[in-house]
Amino acid sequence: MAADVLCGKRVVVTQAVHQAPELCSLLRSRGAESLLYPCIAIEPPMDTAALDAALRQAVAGEFDWLVATSANTVMLLSQRLAALGVSPRSLGRLRIAAVGPPTAEAVYTHWGLRVALVPEDHVAEGLAAALLAVLSPGQRVLLPQADAARPVMAQQLAAAGVDVTSVVAYRTTIGRGGVDLAGLIARGEVDAILLTSSSTARNLLARLQADGGELSLPEGVRIVCLGPITADTARELGLPVTAVATTQSLEGLVEALAHTWKEKESA
Repeated sequence: MAADVLCGKRVVVTQAVHQAPELCSLLRSRGAESLLYPCIAIEPPMDTAALDAALRQAVAGEFDWLVATSANTVMLLSQRLAALGVSPRSLGRLRIAAVGPPTAEAVYTHWGLRVALVPEDHVAEGLAAALLAVLSPGQRVLLPQADAARPVMAQQLAAAGVDVTSVVAYRTTIGRGGVDLAGLIARGEVDAILLTSSSTARNLLARLQADGGELSLPEGVRIVCLGPITADTARELGLPVTAVATTQSLEGLVEALAHTWKEKESA
């Protein structure tokens, strides 16, 4: 049996510490070595008053839909519900939309609820379009997002007459710890870097600069992105994107990485 093309490859994982184990496990199953370099950390809002008020309204039935834009959103809402002494199952009277299958799985895992809508295109624009196909003007939507989230979904829903309440569910801050990435890059000991969000792309460069590393990566280091939005951000920052996952899942990300070496072998 031929060895996996990822066997022995040294791959940088830029996710937050609590997110990284799944991706590290997938890489390990393919024989790759994970180099954890957290570029983001997920934290509650500085002031949770608006979020808490919106959750109380949701539990009281004052919204028709709740939109889950990421697994992080689900995790932070779970924490706030617990702080309020409210069971997540109290959200069961709302219809829930999730941006993609991983987020839908998080809703079921953390809340015990099933989502009513998952778009085919797992980005904000795809979710907005799917919602607009089923929403009527005047319906009430709770949209909890990251502090740095793009406003596209709220804007598109509001333009269609939907009553949108947008609240900050969490803050994305710069990560800490992990490997000495600047040193590993300088010694040529990195084969690839995986970027899972625009924040990981921006903070990768911020961390490298703070650590005294080179902002231009050596030729041959593959940069693979989870989705087109992340890839666009990386390119705008001057990062040479090698590949973009066609399926926006961690499995799809790892497969896109593997495909970069398969292409080289078949060339």
